[in-house]
Amino acid sequence: MPTFSSDKALLLIGASRGLGYALAAEYLQRGWRVVATERVGSRSRLHELAEASEGRLEVETVDINDPVLVGALQARLSSRAFDLLFINAGVTNNPRETIAEVATEEFIRVMVTNALSPMRVLESLEPLVVPTGTLGIMSSGQGSVTDNESGSREVYRASKAALNTLMRSFAARHRDDSRAMLLIAPGWVRTDMGGPEGRLSIEESIPKVADTIDAQSGKAGLQYLDYLGRTVRW
Repeated sequence: MPTFSSDKALLLIGASRGLGYALAAEYLQRGWRVVATERVGSRSRLHELAEASEGRLEVETVDINDPVLVGALQARLSSRAFDLLFINAGVTNNPRETIAEVATEEFIRVMVTNALSPMRVLESLEPLVVPTGTLGIMSSGQGSVTDNESGSREVYRASKAALNTLMRSFAARHRDDSRAMLLIAPGWVRTDMGGPEGRLSIEESIPKVADTIDAQSGKAGLQYLDYLGRTVRW
């Protein structure tokens, strides 16, 4: 991997595989310094990427569902400053389960991991982001209430719609914040979570996701955008 001179820094939460791993690799190629997280107790491909990064990638650990571990991560990074905080961590459930069929415990797991925990992480780590920086979360086009005309994936849709609503509330509370705030819909991508029927490869989605994020730098306020930079209806 070549040496870069960029001073830009990314804090990426949830990067052990799939879209998160690809985002870490993409920003390294763009010359950024990256701190990327994996879950506690796992050793992901991130370590191989870090070994090839000439010191530009650091691997941290956190479980976003554990506020104590999130607080510990914030403490470890408290002296650092980042241009971009991007929270990618998330889960899905059986896409065929309707709201009538899903177990309460499974509903709670998906809602906590996809909506509550990302926002708690954002609240904890956003002080590390510079005033000209960007706060971003990976959402989904399936989080759009307006565009939900086909149903299916009911619990996952609900979790992403809840995430979007909570992010709108955060933005309302921080209406004077000079930073860009983004909810990103990466498209239906062929990953372990997206499944083999996804319309896009990781290579077709992630570079454009990064282009979209970078294009919003310096634009204060919240936007809900797809991977091509198009506005998604709430």
